Amino acid sequence: MDRVTTRLCIVGGGPAGMMAGLLFARAGIDVTVLEKHADFLRDFRGDTIHPSTLDLMDELGFTERFRALPQRRVETFSGVVDGRSYRVADFSRLPTRNRFLSFMPQWDFLDFLAGAAAQYSGFRLLRRTEARDLIEADGRIAGVRADGPDRPVEIRSDLVLCADGRHSRMRARAGFTPRAFGAPIDVLWFRLPRRDGDPEAAAGRFGPGRILITLDRGDLWQCAYVVPKGGDAELRAKGLPAFRAAVAAIAPFLADRTAAIADWDDVKLLTVTVDRLDRWYRPGLLCIGDAAHAMSPVGGVGINLAIQDAVAAANLLVEPLRAGRLSEADLARVQARRMFPVRATQALQRMIQSRVIAASLAADAPFRAPLALRLLDAVPRLQVLPARMIGMGVRPEHVRAPLRA
Repeated sequence: MDRVTTRLCIVGGGPAGMMAGLLFARAGIDVTVLEKHADFLRDFRGDTIHPSTLDLMDELGFTERFRALPQRRVETFSGVVDGRSYRVADFSRLPTRNRFLSFMPQWDFLDFLAGAAAQYSGFRLLRRTEARDLIEADGRIAGVRADGPDRPVEIRSDLVLCADGRHSRMRARAGFTPRAFGAPIDVLWFRLPRRDGDPEAAAGRFGPGRILITLDRGDLWQCAYVVPKGGDAELRAKGLPAFRAAVAAIAPFLADRTAAIADWDDVKLLTVTVDRLDRWYRPGLLCIGDAAHAMSPVGGVGINLAIQDAVAAANLLVEPLRAGRLSEADLARVQARRMFPVRATQALQRMIQSRVIAASLAADAPFRAPLALRLLDAVPRLQVLPARMIGMGVRPEHVRAPLRA
């Protein structure tokens, strides 16, 4: 068995884990990140980089390097009902430096964070290393047991940061069970070619019994087809031609390219979950990101909240960790700071799911655009409200943890 001693062990190399690893290492804390895969190449992940995250890249001094990465900028988001487009969010009106969404493959984003963190001597990324269990000693979590690429590895640490996603194994090992709020939808992800002259760069298309989200990824559209909870099996039973026809019906401009969905392997199911932990911590352990709160895909804000959790954790925990006096109260402060944004965002997502999305999926005839959609389109100044909620969120965090060589 290999043995590692570190100040901080982070389980999970997603957005929350890699951002936390970078920030703690930048502040001079010895960090070990466990990533169970050999690389970050997983498809159909959260590919939205929000203005608040772009602001963090600026605060960290990465402006030019980050802008050089391939990405697609989007300044507005529209809702399309019965062929009529309604602009609902205008990010160019935000009171921040970066007034746009950026769409970038998540593996590029994670590779960037890993490369930036690697410049600090205290940072260690263990790939192909999957956490299996927690180590407990003297009434606290004292590390993690994991399977490495060649042999088991034991990581002893002052703090374990659980950032291993909505199906977190370490969360379960710690005895935590999230409180589920239910979700009336699931999402089918797929891609179609994009051509010059196609309509809005980012839009939600609503029709009777169906919803399609289209996101501009340069030479392709990343598409999210929304179905009622559990509706994936029924849709697949109708056959691929029927699915292609449904996509063409709600987005006619895509009708001549739906054949790019060659088989059902090109369509990935995201089972939507909305939940959160009532308690994120116990002595020696803290959950952040999806491990603490699974978000709906509404607004694509899950990645944003995960990154904000990581920033708050670094801001509040660097000094106690450095001094060797990390307490349960310190961990409680992270949850206390981040719980309100999580609750507020989930409440809004659940309202949109029940009042807008579920109503559209239940409709069996063309319907009129909701009043809120018509009002936002008619009064452009109001479009900053949804843009702010999506792009900046509730209580955006800023880098406070000091830089130490």
